[in-house]
Amino acid sequence: MKKGESSVTSLVSAFARAYHSQNDRPIIFNDFMAKELITQKEYYDIKENMVQGIQFFNKEIAEKFKGNSEEILKWITQIQLAPTPLARAAYNEKVLENEMKLGITQYVILGAGMDTFGFRHPELGNKLEIFEIDHPITQEFKKKRLEEINLTIPSNMHFISMDFTKQFSFQTLLDHGFEEQKTFFSLLGVSFYLAKEELSNLMKHLFHNVPSGSSIVFDYGDEGLFKEKGHSNRVENMVKMAAVGGEPMKSCFSYSELEKLLEKSGLLIYEHLSPEKINELYFKNRDDYLTAFETIHYVHAVKK
Repeated sequence: MKKGESSVTSLVSAFARAYHSQNDRPIIFNDFMAKELITQKEYYDIKENMVQGIQFFNKEIAEKFKGNSEEILKWITQIQLAPTPLARAAYNEKVLENEMKLGITQYVILGAGMDTFGFRHPELGNKLEIFEIDHPITQEFKKKRLEEINLTIPSNMHFISMDFTKQFSFQTLLDHGFEEQKTFFSLLGVSFYLAKEELSNLMKHLFHNVPSGSSIVFDYGDEGLFKEKGHSNRVENMVKMAAVGGEPMKSCFSYSELEKLLEKSGLLIYEHLSPEKINELYFKNRDDYLTAFETIHYVHAVKK
């Protein structure tokens, strides 16, 4: 992110989830709270920026839907912005649900951004402690927004300001009520922005003090991330947009490389979803533009 500014990526992701919840059917992931965390002006500005930028995304679509801003927005959102935030959230929360059935009572969201899980599930107030970790600027932005819309933070939600890309502090987690017990972590939309050594160190810090059976869901880019153009150039566009937004992508992995990295922290890959599998699970038989993003995979890794 740019110095002194909250994460643009987190706002655009929230916009995509809000748009999907309100406009797309069938729903892949229903984040009905996302629209509450975006002001009308922010929603309008993101919409306008996307529509005005259609020439960047696709000149043929710009010509085809010239003058039809709603169809242009639908195309950009469904092709470019929404597929990954929707499917990875759906997968992550499905895994979390299963982990809770196995006794998990702690959930740590790394790079939480504008995540709404705790607000969408008030029934978990006495069953799950939720720890949201993010950069201090992004987290302050979110807390201020929650105040502005008079949304009370549930007692089981704990906000922890930390730039974990620089230095992860396990003690800070403990200071906020975290206990050294079986835990579920999520790291969505983050690995791309970490150097390989940074991701390796983060995994070591996360799992050093938690017991066997603790696990994590995260997404990552494969070897094609910086080479493949993707459908309508969307992979290439994603990388360019991240750089322009002040959050350049840094790393991609082969499966074997990732497996070795996780092994260093005592983790085994329990489940791996390729783009083809993600498409089959979450985008099958749709009649709109939504399809799984090329080069992006999901992993559920468990501590031995």
